Amino acid sequence: MATGQLFSRSTQALFYNYKQLPIQRMLDFDFLCGRETPSVAGIINPGAEGFQKLFFGQEEIAIPVHSAIEAACAAHPTADVFINFASYRSAAASSMAALKQPTIRVVAIIAEGVPESDTKQLIAYAKANNKVVIGPATVGGIQAGAFKIGDTAGTIDNIIQCKLYRPGSVGFVSKSGGMSNELYNTIARVTDGIYEGIAIGGDVFPGSTLSDHVLRFNNIPQVKMMVVLGELGGRDEYSLVEALKQGKINKPVVAWVSGTCARLFKSEVQFGHAGAKSGGEMESAQAKNEALREAGAVVPTSFEAFEAAIKETFEKLVEQGKTTPVKEIQPPQIPEDLNVAIKSGKVRAPTHIISTISDDRGEEPCYGGVPMSSIVEQGYGVGDVISLLWFKRSLPRYCTQFIEICIMLCADHGPCVSGAHNTIVTARAGKDLVSSLVSGLLTIGPRFGGAIDDAARYFKDAYDRGLSPYEFVESMKKKGIRVPGIGHRIKRGDNRDKRVELLQLYGRTNFPSVKYMEYAVEVETYTLTKANNLVLNVDGAIGSLFLDLLAGSGMFSKTEIDEIVEIGYLNGLFVLARSIGLIGHTFDQKRLKQPLYRHPWEDVLYTK
Repeated sequence: MATGQLFSRSTQALFYNYKQLPIQRMLDFDFLCGRETPSVAGIINPGAEGFQKLFFGQEEIAIPVHSAIEAACAAHPTADVFINFASYRSAAASSMAALKQPTIRVVAIIAEGVPESDTKQLIAYAKANNKVVIGPATVGGIQAGAFKIGDTAGTIDNIIQCKLYRPGSVGFVSKSGGMSNELYNTIARVTDGIYEGIAIGGDVFPGSTLSDHVLRFNNIPQVKMMVVLGELGGRDEYSLVEALKQGKINKPVVAWVSGTCARLFKSEVQFGHAGAKSGGEMESAQAKNEALREAGAVVPTSFEAFEAAIKETFEKLVEQGKTTPVKEIQPPQIPEDLNVAIKSGKVRAPTHIISTISDDRGEEPCYGGVPMSSIVEQGYGVGDVISLLWFKRSLPRYCTQFIEICIMLCADHGPCVSGAHNTIVTARAGKDLVSSLVSGLLTIGPRFGGAIDDAARYFKDAYDRGLSPYEFVESMKKKGIRVPGIGHRIKRGDNRDKRVELLQLYGRTNFPSVKYMEYAVEVETYTLTKANNLVLNVDGAIGSLFLDLLAGSGMFSKTEIDEIVEIGYLNGLFVLARSIGLIGHTFDQKRLKQPLYRHPWEDVLYTK
């Protein structure tokens, strides 16, 4: 392995298996370091393509998302680091696929528990092809002021405290990612900070070893000393011992192997990592520390003395003129995410939407303040749900049952009415369900199904003003307005609409008062004297009875009733109900495999 540094200020990576937080942390680190280009060139998310929005400082950027490793490498040939956040089940296969790409030079495997046989294959392939594997079971690595992998070094606050936004003079390598953060802080306190830090991972077979990175640090001119944190178990540290004995390392190495407390236990103890388990005296922390000390490394007497040893070594280098402490700089302020700032009480921001009818923020959605579980457990019906979502209150059962009756009676009126006809024509044109439904719904208006609101509006105004049926009808006639809710193409005074009769019967039986409906009946009595088809239709019956529901229930103020009629609540009933029939017509035509509709020319009057 050896050679020199792995990363630079221009290094870019491909990120496998999208994770928003570690990518954003990488981009925030880029901004903190003053990089001109983001370190994440592309994201690989199997089965997905497009772009992912993230922040690069104050600027929002779109990072390309690719579905395959090969496509991502081809699209971003300068990205030579592969950061693998796949699970242990697929980490090996995806890492091998990345190593086989000519553009990829370094692969970091974050997952723990990658099968050891798979890891050995990755290591062998990487060595044979002069590539570097960091991990498995690693947090990654960092070159201060230049590039970092994923969650390395934690939060921005920790990065600033550890002075990782600019390069120092110390090369650091550890097995543990968690202890890396601790040592970054320690080293920043007693030296001028980290130049590069690597966590090789805690598995039994790491992709690269402690000595691999120490030898590499030895070749980097900016690195003046090395700090190594090993652990009991395995024999990785002995390769470092041999390198020291052979004179391959000519810079100071301060080292400590954790796990000296293992001897206090009567039986063998597993310490966190898969590799942190002593397999004999030679793999004990004490034996490794002694071997390192004898080979020439600076090894303290305890972990508590580790910081002092690092400080003393660095100060000697300064005294000898072998290094000059890096001058401190002021890093830029990272813009804080709005949701974080709001949560911490630093800013207040206006909302963009107001909702009073439902809430999905808790453990379960609520309709009008009623939890979904209560709606199901208490046997609420469609009418009850409409009362909660439309009227923001639980209406009495006779009211919600009336709503359900209206929906059932208005669900369909055959294939010949304009809305159904439009839906049928659209469905036969091969369009989808939503397109077919909408084509029928768009027909609803003052001439088709949209008269319920107008009927309620005019009947209410006339009744409230005390107009007699004669005065009401004749005043409408003078204005040139047909009375909404009155008149039918088929039904007559001697052939009443059965739906109207059912609604009237229900109202008279269950409503406390039906004054508006009775007024509509009186209007019908007068209009029948003019023509036998000027009967009260379904629109008029629903409109007048809904006024009685609102007024008679005692649950709505006059202002609320006026608002409900004005907004269009009652036509909403027709839209909801007729959607059922229009969907049925769509399914019917598709089930029957009906061909494209063409209107017969015999039914068209061609004229000049």
